Amino acid sequence: MQKLGNTSKPVAAPPKGPIIASDRIPVNVSGEPLSDPQIWQLLNEVQDPEVPVVSVVELGIVRNFSWQDGQLVVDVTPTYSGCPATDLIEELIAEALIQGGIPNPQIRRVLTPAWTTDWITESGREKLRQFGIAPPQGSASKMTLLGHAQNISCPHCGSSHTELVSEFGSTPCKALYTCKECLEPFDYFKCI
Repeated sequence: MQKLGNTSKPVAAPPKGPIIASDRIPVNVSGEPLSDPQIWQLLNEVQDPEVPVVSVVELGIVRNFSWQDGQLVVDVTPTYSGCPATDLIEELIAEALIQGGIPNPQIRRVLTPAWTTDWITESGREKLRQFGIAPPQGSASKMTLLGHAQNISCPHCGSSHTELVSEFGSTPCKALYTCKECLEPFDYFKCI
């Protein structure tokens, strides 16, 4: 055991064995290649940095993965082409895979077809709601651009008596609403 800096608590030396990606999945302990479900589980551990309650898999931005010439290639579609978190998300995915025992994964940015909120999983939508963000309701529509208001339910109390405050909330992919019943403001993950 060794002490770091001015801390008084002893710190154990780093383990000599394989790195474990999470508490739930000990990966590559046997030295065997990871199965597809294990890779999906690793990817599902990567949280979206802007909405840390959902994973990149639940958000639907991890499209697929494949092995090409012995290298894992992961297809990722950003929520929109100008998303400021795209580079960070790709780094987090690569880091999780490396820690899981996959050397040099390639993250391939795929822009066509464009990501849509229709790709958010049901579990992802429920996690957004529980976090206080109204999940996308319906399918991608541009009707709001023509002045057609959407009826968005409050994630806090469930009321549909809500009002749009701003087309842009905490991030460009969300709109800011307020509930007329519980008086709470909330973000709405816009249909794209």
